[in-house]
Amino acid sequence: MPYYSERTWRDQPRIHIIVLTLLLVGANSVAQDTDYGARSEPVVRGNAQKGKRLYDSYGCYQCHGGQGQGSTLTGPRIGPNPTGFPGFVRYIRQPAGEMPPYTSKVVTDAELADIFAFLSGLPQPQDAKRIPLLSVSPNTGKKR
Repeated sequence: MPYYSERTWRDQPRIHIIVLTLLLVGANSVAQDTDYGARSEPVVRGNAQKGKRLYDSYGCYQCHGGQGQGSTLTGPRIGPNPTGFPGFVRYIRQPAGEMPPYTSKVVTDAELADIFAFLSGLPQPQDAKRIPLLSVSPNTGKKR
């Protein structure tokens, strides 16, 4: 026997209004809590050219590729839109995966700012639909 044997959900319009109000208020408070645009991240000033040299000299390219594109076999994509700078530094200092930690004795925060500037300045990859070889259907040889 259903919980609402005499009164069904449709018969209780006030409950609908109360539940919807609570849902909307809750959703609004969650949206306010996660509004990242309202919180300002620190402005990171780095030298992208120096960052490229550091990226190469520390061997980042070996796992993440020359343009931060990553690979499913070696390491994730980290460019052109890396996470925010605080998260970037936190992960480099205490990585969760197979990446070795780079302490501040190995890579300074200023050097990380340069690497971050390099990764942030990378161009967006081209849309796969605009690459001729990728727009041909393998079965028919015709464009999709």
